Amino acid sequence: MLDDSLLDDPARLADVDSGGLLRLAALSGAQVRATAETAAEAGLDELADGRPRAVVLLTRPGVSTGVANLLVALTGARCPVPVVISDELPSWVGPLDVVFAHTDDVGDVALAESVATACRRTASVVLAVPSEGPVAAAGAGRAKILVPRVPVPPALAFAYVFAAGISTFRALGLLDFDTEELAEELDREAERAHPGHESLSNPAKSLALRMADRTPLLWGLGPIAAAVAGHGAFALGAHAGVPAHVAEYPHAVVQRALHRAATSAGSEADIFADPEDEPGAQLRALLISTRHNDQGEVFERSAARDLPGADVVVPGDTVRADPLLRAAVLAARFDLAAVYLGLAAGTLNGPGWPALAMS
Repeated sequence: MLDDSLLDDPARLADVDSGGLLRLAALSGAQVRATAETAAEAGLDELADGRPRAVVLLTRPGVSTGVANLLVALTGARCPVPVVISDELPSWVGPLDVVFAHTDDVGDVALAESVATACRRTASVVLAVPSEGPVAAAGAGRAKILVPRVPVPPALAFAYVFAAGISTFRALGLLDFDTEELAEELDREAERAHPGHESLSNPAKSLALRMADRTPLLWGLGPIAAAVAGHGAFALGAHAGVPAHVAEYPHAVVQRALHRAATSAGSEADIFADPEDEPGAQLRALLISTRHNDQGEVFERSAARDLPGADVVVPGDTVRADPLLRAAVLAARFDLAAVYLGLAAGTLNGPGWPALAMS
């Protein structure tokens, strides 16, 4: 059962958060800065020597799937080279291709085999992995290895992996961003979500409360927002034990029974209503919007009219209207909200939890 009073009691929050997860979740900006330094030291800019035939994103369990989906969404259909997401190395990868991979499992033998094969085929390989283990060994001397420098639990490493990915894409001329601007925006989001700020002015706490005791329907308004929603669902599962439905909004609309249930549920449930008597009463529709251009705002208004009871989750007007910045801020907010929700619901407590979280 959710103890929502906990969220506005900093002293109790500190006692319950024995693993310091709120502090660790606030380190996204630090992760970006540290990864940028690692990328420079690894000579990532050397990838700019020529445009690749294709970029392959090897995903493993954890945050890498959300990062890969967001990278594909950010580059979009106009990307000059194909970007492929795969769990294992495609058979066609060769010297003209770039392979990017992340794992937090130091014993990931399957990924190590893919990395070794990619290196044998003289593909350009970039790894966001720990310095020890078979994956790093498979790429030693041939791959550019971006080792994590800010210790956080694997489920809170989105910013590190995302920074490694966008740095790789920037070196290839596929994306552009300012490292310090991104890190500062993430720092500001962490400050807005500080445990000392009450729920009404704290976007992460507010988001946590909107999802409390509900099954969130995280419906993205566009591919970028849908990718963020996917990471949000991962964060909720990892920290709060909350299942979530994820879809890009047009795909959610054609799931007509679910869409009708979401419409009937509304945003604010009647405190006297019995969820058992009202289908959909335990759902909470959230429209995720990066709101980075006029077209997106039109889409948002249309979806909000179509689903009047839904909550709209946006980065805020202080974040520059850049899709990469706004997506990163929303991803960080979901991490923080999921930790708050997990602490309030008690899913982040228990014997051995701090050690388990860091493994």
